[in-house]
This record gives sequence, structure tokens and C-alpha cells, in this order.
Amino acid sequence: MGKRRDARERAIQLLFQLDMNPQDVDSTLRGFWHDSGASNETIEFAESLVRGVMQNLSEIDLMIQKNTTNWDISRIGKVEKCVLRLAFYELLYRTDIPPVVSINEAIEIAKLYGGGEASGKFINGILDNIRRDLHRPARTAGKSPSEANATDPEPEQTEDDQPQVN
Repeated sequence: MGKRRDARERAIQLLFQLDMNPQDVDSTLRGFWHDSGASNETIEFAESLVRGVMQNLSEIDLMIQKNTTNWDISRIGKVEKCVLRLAFYELLYRTDIPPVVSINEAIEIAKLYGGGEASGKFINGILDNIRRDLHRPARTAGKSPSEANATDPEPEQTEDDQPQVN
């Protein structure tokens, strides 16, 4: 498993924990990582995702609600809701990650931790709707917000961020 996949899976676990037992994000993160054996790179990426989701939670939940026709967000399974929150965060706020990578990762994680193929199809349908509304290429990364003022041409795509071809 790639480091970014591992970080995304751990981010989903953290978001699930925060959804089930709302508390201070910092104390939740500290407790979660204690004796986890995760690399610093995994921890850093996962924490950036969790903090990003939590800082934009209201807007993300509104976007999920807007894109789930005939589904109130309270009816979405807890795992699928956390996966959607993470994916929406990546699609809306992390322009350094290609949209197809975020969507592929969300589908695979939903199948693994949610309701199997049905969860994957549900997630795919919702995320494909929002992908169409994005004003950026689906298969390439842009600059992250922190890189927008930098002089480097394009951020590197890691092997973990390459779209999977089935």
C-alpha cells in the first residue's frame, strides 16, 4: 500500500472517530497516532487532510447535500459520509491532487471499509457529478494554495497520486 493511500485510510478513521465522538481535533490526533507506527510522511498528509476537512466541514456537508439527490446527509452511512467528506475536500481545496486520483482513492476506500461494491458505486456517482463542475483538468495536478506564489512550474505527482487504469 502506498503512503498516501495509508494516510487517506487513516484520515477516514480519524474523521469517523470525530464524527462518532466529537471532540478537540488536536487531542484526537495525538491519541490516534500514539504507538501507530506510521511514518512522519503518512502522519503529515493524513493530518493535513483531517484538518482541512474539519476546517471546511460546513461547506463540505452543504456540497454533499447538494450533490446527493433524494438523500439527506443523515441517511448516508457513516463510513461513506467520511469518505465523501475527504474526497470533497480534496476535490474542492487540494488542487495539487488530480481529481481522478481523489475519486479513485475514495471508491477503493469505500469498497474496503463501507458496503463493498455498492458503496463504491454510490461514492462514484456522487463524486463524478462534482468532478464535472470543477474548472480544472481531471487527470493532472495544479498548484496547491501554498505553492500558488512559488516560482516552481508544477508540483510533482507522486507514484501514489497516479490514476489507476482498470
